[in-house]
Formats: sequence, structure tokens, C-alpha cells
Amino acid sequence: MAYDFDFAVAGGGPAGCSAAISLAQRGHKVVLFERDTFPRFHIGESLLSTVNDAFAELGVTEQMHAASFPEKWGARLVTHDGAAGRGVNFVDAEGIRRPQTFQVSRAEFDRILMERARAVGVDVREGCRIVSCSFDGEGATVEHADGKVRVHAMVDATGRNGLLARKFDLRKDEPLLANIAIFSHYENVPRLPDGCPNDIRIISRQDSGWYWLIPISETLMSVGVVIPQARFLQMEEGTPEERFERTLVDTPAVAELMRDAKRVWPVRVEKDFSYSATTYAGDRWLLAGDAGSFLDPVFSTGVSIAMESGIEAAAELDRALRTKRFSARTFAAFSRRQKKRFQTFRRFVIGFYTPQFRDLFFKPNPPKTLFRSVVTVLAGNWNPSLRTRILNRVFFAAVALQKRFAITPRMFERGADAGYPQ
Repeated sequence: MAYDFDFAVAGGGPAGCSAAISLAQRGHKVVLFERDTFPRFHIGESLLSTVNDAFAELGVTEQMHAASFPEKWGARLVTHDGAAGRGVNFVDAEGIRRPQTFQVSRAEFDRILMERARAVGVDVREGCRIVSCSFDGEGATVEHADGKVRVHAMVDATGRNGLLARKFDLRKDEPLLANIAIFSHYENVPRLPDGCPNDIRIISRQDSGWYWLIPISETLMSVGVVIPQARFLQMEEGTPEERFERTLVDTPAVAELMRDAKRVWPVRVEKDFSYSATTYAGDRWLLAGDAGSFLDPVFSTGVSIAMESGIEAAAELDRALRTKRFSARTFAAFSRRQKKRFQTFRRFVIGFYTPQFRDLFFKPNPPKTLFRSVVTVLAGNWNPSLRTRILNRVFFAAVALQKRFAITPRMFERGADAGYPQ
């Protein structure tokens, strides 16, 4: 059987580039198809500490520092009125080798990864859309706009488009996380006044929504609001710009920050509907990044999941080629790992959309040991020590108690008007 390449990767975002780079570094002949032409805009600008391990493995650490992206050390939590909240410092996280990470312009960040893929020998084809793909006992055939290629196996990293998730009907929606994001880029938004001026701000709304403020350059701030779909549909009709402007003035803490802001990008609206997959691998294929699962962006897990899963997919395919075993059964451990990572982060995201979780999460002075266990996961360490896992169970037990007994002051509305998912 003749093969044009060892492997094909569909999608040139962080998941696809990570898989392609890692495969090429292992000596394989790889083709990567990306339907868009870079640079292109993409949401997902705030990174977690664990991406530093991926940068080192892929050989892009120097490029990341040379790009002069704003340094991120954690997050600043603020209630809607600005009366409460606190900092989150990734230095406190367990098992994190390098806590400082970055806020990025995705156009530049994705370009760095794609150029690295080219540098290690990946055949990168931008502006090339995959038309179809098929699998048999000997390999995979990938048809694209200019022809077709034959490979041993492929990685689907096509993001929310979900090339294989749609082909095989794998997608599982998360009804509790059906949200809408409205966002843009602004100038003249003040940075944090202390020693970590470029940390992300997470500001709660009085209802179940929240805002992000992410510095992505010396002058630009990414500003967005996430609102459950039910609440979005209750909003007064208007253009995306009008809807967004109304949300920016109805929350005092945000209105103060945006008082002198100047919008320099169009307002965008996206469905932030979370989902997972029934399986993340099959005979001669694997899913990576958003092609397999997507979670609400509140804890900025997207790029970390994408890069980790891409590197893991490469390791699986390298082993499969050496052993000549490409079955779904061979990839079962890979699929279980993706599910476990998703479920770990999902528990925190689902929790965030309850008032009792927020009461504890935004509390100004939480128990240090307990909150350190929470920060460990939110820094990206989704598989921490047994001690940290036990402490996180204690945290969620406290959340359950808060729902019934108010073990700490209740700062967030409980009524139906708050719009928390049921």
C-alpha cells in the first residue's frame, strides 16, 4: 500500500499544530490542512500555566517570549458592584513548574505555532478545505479541494466544525452550559494597579453572567460578556453593538473600567455552547482540541486542552505506527484521558454557574489550603495529587452546604430572574 504521508492533520489551530509538530519531531511525514488563511481572528486569548510544558516540548518557548505577549500570573475576581473579590495567583498552584503564562493575540500566537510546524517539516496547506475522509483496514483517504492524499491515520483538529464528530454523530451537548458570548477589543481600559497588571479580570454580573477583561497587547484589552442563552433571549432587542453597550453599563464595576474606553474592533457574537464527545478515537482517527470537546471559557481551558490533546494524539499515532495497530481499542486509553480531563474542568465550570459556588469563589478571604487546591486545577493541573483531589471534594461539599445553610454570606441572587441554569 502506497502512502502520500504518514499522517494527516485536519485543522491548523493550537490542537492541530501541536499534533503536527509533535509527529514531525518524531520523524514522521505529516500534512496539515487548514481551511483558512492565516493570520485570522480567533477567540481564546488567555492561557493557563500548563501550556508552558507544551511550549517546551514543541520548541516554541523562545518564540513565545520574543513575541512580548503580556505576562499572566493568574486572575482577579471581582463582584458586580466591585465590593468584593480577590486575586488568584498561579504561584500557589501545586505541580506547576512555571506559573507565569501569557495573554495572547490569537492571530500572532497561532502564526507562531504554524511557522514552527513548517520549520520542522510539516507540509502546511492553508486555504485548503477537506471535502471528505474515509477509513479502511489499511489507512485513511482524505479528499480536499485540490485532490486527495492517502495516510495511515489522521487527527481531527477542526474545532467546533467537528469534521469527524459530525460524520460519526459523536457530539454530546451540555444543556447547562448553553451560553452566548459578546465581545470586542478596546483601548484606554485601565490595567490592574498592582504587580500583576496583565492578569485577566473575571467580573460577575448581578445575574448568572460574567465579564472578561484580558490585556492582549500594550494598548488593547479584549472585553467580553458571557450570558446564558435564556437570559440573552430576554434582553432588549438591538444590534450586537447596542446589546453589548447595554451590558457594559449595567454592571457598576465594569461601567467604571469602561468609562473612557474606545472600541477598535467590530462587536462579535458567538454561541459558547459547551459539548463533549461519546468517544475521542476510532479506527485510524483521533479527535483533539475543540473537535472533541469545548467548555465555557470562564477558566480559559481551551488552549491548554487543545495543545495537550494534540501532543497526546501524536504520541498515540507514533506508537500505533510502530506496532501497526490503529484500532479504536488501541486508542481506548487516549479516549479515556480526554474524557477525564473534560470532566475535571467541567465540574468547576458547571459549579461557576450556581450562586452557591460563586459565594465561596468570590469570597475575599477563603481558607488558604482549600483554595490552593482549587487554584491548582484552574492553573491547568487537572490531574493533581490525591491530597489536592480530596481537598477539592471538600470544597464542593462546602458548595453543597452553602446552597442549604449559608455557611458564608450570600452575595449572589437566587431568584428565577438571576437566570442560573436549572
